[in-house]
Amino acid sequence: MIKTLLSCFFASALCLLPAGGHSWGFAAHRLINRCAVFLLPPAMIGFYKRHIDWLTDHAVDPDKRRYAIADEGPRHFLDLDRYGPPPHRQLPRDWKAAVQAFGEDSLKRYGILPWWVDRMQWRLTKAFQEMDTRSILQLSAEIGHYLSDGHVPLHACSNHNGQFTQQQGIHAFWESRIPERHGSQYDFVIPKAHYLTNPADYCWKRLFESAAAADSVLRIEKELSQSLPADSRYAYEPRNGIVIRQYAARYTDAYHQRLGGMVERRMRQSIHTVASFWYTAWVDAGQPRLDTFTANPFTTADRADWDSLDLRWRRDALRGRSCDAP
Repeated sequence: MIKTLLSCFFASALCLLPAGGHSWGFAAHRLINRCAVFLLPPAMIGFYKRHIDWLTDHAVDPDKRRYAIADEGPRHFLDLDRYGPPPHRQLPRDWKAAVQAFGEDSLKRYGILPWWVDRMQWRLTKAFQEMDTRSILQLSAEIGHYLSDGHVPLHACSNHNGQFTQQQGIHAFWESRIPERHGSQYDFVIPKAHYLTNPADYCWKRLFESAAAADSVLRIEKELSQSLPADSRYAYEPRNGIVIRQYAARYTDAYHQRLGGMVERRMRQSIHTVASFWYTAWVDAGQPRLDTFTANPFTTADRADWDSLDLRWRRDALRGRSCDAP
């Protein structure tokens, strides 16, 4: 029953997915946050379910902000291959040590996702401690976005859109076109959230998994393109009420099959990771009673502010605050 309901939600949400795609795609990001709510323990799920639509809708806020704040883009990726072979020992996991080793400008050029997640987790824990309902919701929605991005292989690889291998467009192909076409068949019955003794280390491990899968993402598509006629790759097909040029349905199906369930596995892991980070922040904050929090923390004016941009973080960016500033 749960699987059926989630599949129906995914199918209906696809109409919200923009043609260009961002990270997982708008519909997939919304789905990940929504499914994560159902993995929370009884003491949390009531609060999160009351705000599930808000958490779903605002899962895409970071992507909306990318063209308004210069520092936003690097928060969504980390080009691990720029730091030597796995396990990338030359790259410090501590932000200050990494800045000392490479400089902040260089780090931002190649992405700061795990360090940004660490800062977001600290903020979320603090918001629970202060019983700041608005910040809890905004931070929960947005850390879900960044964590999900970290599960996308091409977010951990400098050849992020196949630009070095004549595979331009593969980014949206993997993370938007495939979930759009096959996501309704995925199994989203997932184990409950668990407490993370070291959230930062957990985030790095998920990124290493993504980086390890990047070569397969690129190689499999290259082999597929070479095994089929050139004119079978793209087609003009309807999408969101208009006909556009995109990866052909049969080509998409063949790529999805050759990936062997990779997209589904990474999406399932994303959902579990998001829920576990929310749960860990709540536990680390002392497990406050969420049933005492404000039922509806947003006034009409508040919604307008939060819907457009996170104005406080926008001011931080303009003031040039560094990544590890609280």
